[in-house]
Amino acid sequence: MAKRAAAEPMLVDSHCHLDADEFAHDRLEVIARARTAGVAMQVLPATHATEWPALREAAALDPGLHAAYGLHPTFLQHHRDPHLPELEAWIERERPVAVGECGLDFFVEGLDADAQSYFFEGQLRIARDADLPVIVHARRAVDQVTAAIRRIGGLRGVVHSFSGSRQQAEKLWELGFMLGLGGPVTYPRANRLRTLAATMPLEWLLLETDAPDQPDAGHRGQRNEPARLRRVCETIAQLRDVAADEVAAATTANARRLFALPD
Repeated sequence: MAKRAAAEPMLVDSHCHLDADEFAHDRLEVIARARTAGVAMQVLPATHATEWPALREAAALDPGLHAAYGLHPTFLQHHRDPHLPELEAWIERERPVAVGECGLDFFVEGLDADAQSYFFEGQLRIARDADLPVIVHARRAVDQVTAAIRRIGGLRGVVHSFSGSRQQAEKLWELGFMLGLGGPVTYPRANRLRTLAATMPLEWLLLETDAPDQPDAGHRGQRNEPARLRRVCETIAQLRDVAADEVAAATTANARRLFALPD
């Protein structure tokens, strides 16, 4: 009897904005394509309070979709003081897999740094008290994000779309934080990021698409979607000179452990 070929290890997209308007016309088809590509689970982080109900509806479309709720720094104009206690109540009621997307963004002009820190640190405290991981945005703000995580203490999570140095990465690992890598690692000129992907301990790595944003090099200029995660996995495997199955299995185990995802 011929042996059956082993199934490819499944993948977890640790960061996908499936609730975004870009998916309004074909969300179910996007989920189906992801399944076909072996992306069995997705973590869907929120951006601002008025969108939490829509995110909940999107996550309810498939058992492999898992919501996270938070206040994104680039949506600062939407955030109000009452949103922090509302987030606390929402988390207690909805039982998400994480708090986020939260963090700091010092790239976009006009975002008040003090206001960003207020909402970021408030969410870190909520995550700590709820014993949930945090999904962190840190654009040109890795050192400041790391300092806040250390200051609050008792946290775990992922810095998504990491673009910092090896030294910054090591400080995050010491604090129990993983790194999310996605489409940018597929670009040949992303030398520092590709070197990090090739040499970092697999136990600290998560894969992500950040769809509909950050498409891989083979999808440049197009809408990104979670089915493209396998390209990210294959690229990192090539950089590490290992089988893609090894990267898939390790990163899936990491995501399950961090977010307490089901089998």
